[in-house]
Amino acid sequence: MAVALRASDRAYLVLREEIIDWELPPGSVLGEVDQAARLGVSRTPLREALARLTADGLVRAQAGRGLVVSDISVENIRELFEVRQSLEAQAARLAAIRHEGDVFHQLDLEFRAVPQLLERDDPARHAYYGLVERFDRAVDDAARNPYLVAALNGLRTHLVRVRRLAKDNPVRLSAAAGEHLLIVQAIAARDADLAAHATHVHLHNALQSALESTRHAPTT
Repeated sequence: MAVALRASDRAYLVLREEIIDWELPPGSVLGEVDQAARLGVSRTPLREALARLTADGLVRAQAGRGLVVSDISVENIRELFEVRQSLEAQAARLAAIRHEGDVFHQLDLEFRAVPQLLERDDPARHAYYGLVERFDRAVDDAARNPYLVAALNGLRTHLVRVRRLAKDNPVRLSAAAGEHLLIVQAIAARDADLAAHATHVHLHNALQSALESTRHAPTT
């Protein structure tokens, strides 16, 4: 039997998804009265949700405006990728050594189909983002290092938000799918060095794309 979410959890999840998807772009004001009414919750659970989003780094206080959606600067992106490079390369290396089963063979087939998927409409692109999330989970599971996974999870909320900057660039998404495919194939082949190197190449290209995308990011 499913357990109903608390009002604060529901508000947190809705606001988090809207921020990540850029439905609430940087600088959006999150007034308590307006957001509580919009989400159908009282102000107390809304405050709890906003406190969690602030702890996540997605919301910040701004003088004269109250709480607003945090911006994403070039410096922020570079800092995230500095940490991401070390963590994801090591996770891919460990996954290549320790993985079991055929999950990476299945991911191989799915990433091969991405170019055709991206020729469709926006819902298909959301399916691609879901595939990338499943890839991340597969690498996490295969790496079998809970400390490494916890560190990666601390970054991923922000990384997904940065990744979605490229949502209107199917050329980059298709290229990224090819880069993911090489990582998947290296892991499936238990080639740890290639898996780490392919991850390095992917993250270099992802960083360049993210920096370019900040020039065209939506603003309030």
